[in-house]
Amino acid sequence: MKMMADSQSNETFEQKMDKLEQIVNQLEQGNVSLEESMDKFKTGIKLSEELQETLTKAEHTMAKMMDKDGNEVQFESPDNTKDDNNGNQAQ
Repeated sequence: MKMMADSQSNETFEQKMDKLEQIVNQLEQGNVSLEESMDKFKTGIKLSEELQETLTKAEHTMAKMMDKDGNEVQFESPDNTKDDNNGNQAQ
């Protein structure tokens, strides 16, 4: 199973999601030994963490915009949530 974990870094989000769904289905059916269940559970947790990291990175990328000078700025900044009209003016 170690080789499988190493090859996951080259897989797409969708491929990882499919693998996670297969693992969940296999565990729900209960047709695997305890040892195999534990291995699948650990692999599923690792896949879940990788998928969450990918989603977080995508969310951060999508939450950015460009200001009038062409600089990348956060679309939703904790400092600017109360006053959206001021843009990136410092107070």
